Amino acid sequence: MSNAFASTLALAGSSVALGAVLAALAWTASQRAEELPLKAKRRLQKLLEEEGDDEEGGPRVGRRRSIGKGGAAAALAADDEEDYWALRCGFSMEQARIQADEEHEVAKSKTPQQVLVDMQKGNARFWMGMAQRPEKTAFQRRALITKQYPSVAILGCSDSRVPTEIIFDQGLGDMFVIRVAGNCLRLQQDPSADVVDTGSIDTTTSASLQYAVKHLKVKLVVIMGHEGCGAVKASQLPLEAIGKEPVCLQYLLKGLRSGLNLGRLSKVRDAKAHDREAVVTNVKRQVEKLTEDPVFMEQVAAGELIIVGAFYEISSGIVDFFHEVSEDTDGQTDLSPINRGVARRPSRGVLTRLNTKREGGFEAEDDQVS
Repeated sequence: MSNAFASTLALAGSSVALGAVLAALAWTASQRAEELPLKAKRRLQKLLEEEGDDEEGGPRVGRRRSIGKGGAAAALAADDEEDYWALRCGFSMEQARIQADEEHEVAKSKTPQQVLVDMQKGNARFWMGMAQRPEKTAFQRRALITKQYPSVAILGCSDSRVPTEIIFDQGLGDMFVIRVAGNCLRLQQDPSADVVDTGSIDTTTSASLQYAVKHLKVKLVVIMGHEGCGAVKASQLPLEAIGKEPVCLQYLLKGLRSGLNLGRLSKVRDAKAHDREAVVTNVKRQVEKLTEDPVFMEQVAAGELIIVGAFYEISSGIVDFFHEVSEDTDGQTDLSPINRGVARRPSRGVLTRLNTKREGGFEAEDDQVS
């Protein structure tokens, strides 16, 4: 009897001890949770004090201020705390609008080269298995109601294996994405014709990219093909086989076919090399077509836009960039003796740069990684 009583007391004692430990842990967690909003509140108060008054003599609302290089870094450093404070205490649409304005200023402050680097880093995180999967908080999603400010527009393939935001590790509002089979601009008007009318353009796709450049002021336009593209492969079938497809699909396949050098491709014997070369050739034709549009080239000439082709290798997850169209630097040369007299090298991580002023058509510099 005494043994049973002792066991019961021991069990009760253990339960009390466990309860005390859990209570202590809960109290510690609650204290830390309380410290975070206080910390955020102090940070926000400091930012308000730094702002001073506006030009009309009245206090500024929220954290809005002119964001330069230093200001952008300071705004980003406070984002996590402010988001937590907003979620903890609630937020108004006016606060969300201010948040959107500030993030828009940060996006506008980036150069096309910086945006390209961001895409390269995002893809590296993806294929290395270190993707951040950036999800927005409720406060950030509310801010996106008022406006969008993507830095990148991408024309990709509608293939289910090529989800653009995922392979570049981007989140809501980061990319303006158009996806069509074969990532192409061209369509043929008359599907019964063997030769494609090269003046025919899919206006919906082109208009979407024009909107991104003209109104959203994106800094980077990417035309991306991918390994194992069924549309590009089907476009190389005999015309008799293509003619058996539905009319709209015939438009698409013949449009893709018109940009491929089938004679040159027939000399590539290795199946994987043939697949890559066909897709890359198609991407290059789409990039070249964009250079004929002044909407894009005016921004390129102003140094506000880079257009670049890309190839996504499904098997590795890696995206290669090539056929860059950027600010005209004809006449500028590399200082090294080996490259003296050669036009500027492509951006870092880009294989080739397209020379849009070479007489007799387009010509890319030899493949080189800078």
